[in-house]
Amino acid sequence: AIVLDGGQQGGMPHRRFHGRTGFIEKRQGVAWVVAVKDGNMQKTVIARPEHLRPLE
Repeated sequence: AIVLDGGQQGGMPHRRFHGRTGFIEKRQGVAWVVAVKDGNMQKTVIARPEHLRPLE
């Protein structure tokens, strides 16, 4: 799940993706590339680990 952390602004995705879930595709530097469904479109979001939470 993408959970924005305002304390760390680096690598923060756009606020429209807050609360969205997706699948990790790959690692890009220290960040992760996450595949997110936005309506009918598949989008990729680049986010650092402090803005991501694992789902159980």
